[in-house]
Amino acid sequence: MGGLTKEMWTPGIARAARRIATAAAVGGGGATALGVAVYGLVQVEAVIARRSIGRRYGMNGPRADGLYGAWHDPRDPADPGAEASRPLRLAMLGDSTAVGLGMRDPATTPGVVIARGLAEVAGRPVRLGVHGRSGSVSADLVWQVDRALRTEPDIAVIFIGANDVTTKTKPAHAVRHLRDAVRRLREAGAEVVVGTCPDLGTVRPIGQPLRWMTRMWSRQLAAAQTVAVVEAGGRTVAFADLLGPEFASYPGEMFGPDRFHPSARGYERAAHAVLPSVCAALGLRAEPRPERGEGSQPIYLAAAIAAEEPGTEVTAARVAGRATGPYGRWATLLRRRPGPMPHGA
Repeated sequence: MGGLTKEMWTPGIARAARRIATAAAVGGGGATALGVAVYGLVQVEAVIARRSIGRRYGMNGPRADGLYGAWHDPRDPADPGAEASRPLRLAMLGDSTAVGLGMRDPATTPGVVIARGLAEVAGRPVRLGVHGRSGSVSADLVWQVDRALRTEPDIAVIFIGANDVTTKTKPAHAVRHLRDAVRRLREAGAEVVVGTCPDLGTVRPIGQPLRWMTRMWSRQLAAAQTVAVVEAGGRTVAFADLLGPEFASYPGEMFGPDRFHPSARGYERAAHAVLPSVCAALGLRAEPRPERGEGSQPIYLAAAIAAEEPGTEVTAARVAGRATGPYGRWATLLRRRPGPMPHGA
């Protein structure tokens, strides 16, 4: 981080998250994430990457909608056990990372990895509907949610944020659209898990000093996303530099052909990062006892810490029966272990 320690970095992220989230709540726009001076340079890198992979595979991931997991014979609808035998409905929303851009085999896309893992834990099939689209920004969640709600999902997973950083989207506008999307899904009865904006500082085509700057901006947006999602009733999982160390050591394995999007292995890591939270949101996994450094935190601090630590989940909490404290809403910080879980875990 250019010499900055986590202790120096986190308070700044927390302040930025508060500023962006407040602007989103009151209708302000906030400055463009990258600023006019450097926005164009980063956008060019992103456009070149999209065109590179688009020439090979098109601009959409492979069609992955379908039923996954072992099928159980449906029971009589009048049977109290019928609800437990029907497929769970999973909706995948967001940008190119949500659809698995660059993959040719549906099995390697995040939605299918999550659906199969969820089916294994739940002991019932999962019907997956992919509503995301490559190139989407948070404003595109409006029509994606429209489509998803027609399927009455039990849970929605959203991967969004990178394109908001690499375009002229004002952070508060992006956060407001994400908050509204989560709120609509929750009001319809769906649980929501959001994979927040990844650390674009791990993207190889972006050189220094832009890499350092995009790292800062993407983490600020991720923290503000966390605040908005938790306040709207969802939970977040920080991608941060989830793939950063492995990208640096094994770029040929973790990056796709454009050196911008993940490879199959990279997508699998992202899916496994959110799978424990998906299972917990549906009540399929007991909430672990918080360890040292985890547990209840003021929302802005929890969001800032999560933005630094990949795989960290943030969800709403109550302390002494109260949802808010002297520093705002309470949130629970959990460092869940990424990876598939055995049945009944």
